[in-house]
Amino acid sequence: MRIWLLLSAISGFTGVALGAFAAHGLKSKLTADYLAVFQTGTHYQMIHALALFGVALLALHMPSRLVTMAGVFFTLGIILFSGSLYALTLSGIGKLGIITPFGGLAFLAGWLCLGLAAWKLT
Repeated sequence: MRIWLLLSAISGFTGVALGAFAAHGLKSKLTADYLAVFQTGTHYQMIHALALFGVALLALHMPSRLVTMAGVFFTLGIILFSGSLYALTLSGIGKLGIITPFGGLAFLAGWLCLGLAAWKLT
């Protein structure tokens, strides 16, 4: 329970910080396309920071393996999806984009686990 709340807070904090960094510090250094890619990373990170908050609440009130797996997949998705977009835009190494879909699949798996946990509710 505590780990999901902690990861939610860290993800939310860094998502806001990175979004501000992009808006103010990178605006003149990145192309408009790369800035949009970076902002996509922060957008998905923030959405899934909130999802991790939901996982923390669910883990407290109705713990299950599926809820735990949702948290694992959301965390993995933030690292792979958002992280690869940050790395791609800051390094200019386009091949890092090959990692991004794996993060997207992790996000999907997290939402699937959450849906299955809801389905199993009695």
